[in-house]
Amino acid sequence: MKKIGIFGKFLDKSSIDPIQSLLTQLCDKCELLTIYQPFFDHIKDKVTLEKSIQTFDKHEEIKGKIDCLFSIGGDGTFLDTITLIRDSDIPIMGINTGRLGFLSSIAKEEISDALTKLFNDEFSLDNRTLISLECNKGIFESVNYALNEFTVHKKDTSSMITINTYLNGDFLNAYWADGLIISTPTGSTGYSLSCGGPIVFPQSGNFVITPIASHNLNNRPIVVSDQNVITIEIEGRSDNFLATLDSRSETIDNTYKLTIKKASFDIKIVRLSNQNFTNTLRNKLMWGLDKRN
Repeated sequence: MKKIGIFGKFLDKSSIDPIQSLLTQLCDKCELLTIYQPFFDHIKDKVTLEKSIQTFDKHEEIKGKIDCLFSIGGDGTFLDTITLIRDSDIPIMGINTGRLGFLSSIAKEEISDALTKLFNDEFSLDNRTLISLECNKGIFESVNYALNEFTVHKKDTSSMITINTYLNGDFLNAYWADGLIISTPTGSTGYSLSCGGPIVFPQSGNFVITPIASHNLNNRPIVVSDQNVITIEIEGRSDNFLATLDSRSETIDNTYKLTIKKASFDIKIVRLSNQNFTNTLRNKLMWGLDKRN
């Protein structure tokens, strides 16, 4: 028997039946089932729960108390689970009710098979590194890390900004651009990829530095070791800029000195026995498919 938590934000009509099946099976098999309180409030009139369900709101309410956290939604929902997992080492299993699903890789029609593999221990844990952010001023409080990327972006003007970037204190470049992305290998298939960055395999131990709409066409994305400490300082005509960690954002100005490095802990993703990163790339990016017809 396992202790399972469920996190989600929204459940559309097309997902009600598969999620009902998921909940029914979990109610039957789990020693403990607890659901994120706002998500429980959203689904309680749409699904039937066959036993009393516990709920939670905060990181502290699940740390050390569950064996796995299910993320129900798309990759954005999966990223939001990181603010609950933090450094607790709780593995995350992503059920995709969204669109692309690089992180939430289990399709709705695969739920029953995925549960069988989970409860039969036919899975491995895929460790993913995170980015952490330090600053000379308070920003992002205790959740100062990201699974995908850190981004700085222009905010109040159409003019480019200048992002002075340093590696371990040594000057790297002054990027004249709309912004700059520093991504983990996990994030290399996200925003960085859409801006021309390379795909990096999860265990490669790298950061990808990708400019957003660079003024200089010879400023290309680069890959550096995640043992580097990256520091950036921003200049621009505007007083304010936008700093983001995954989907969370803060407004900053040019007095903020931002330091990005590898976080001191990893996130664990449940990888079923029939899943691997190369299969995910082919399936999600539709490599090798002839779309001419």
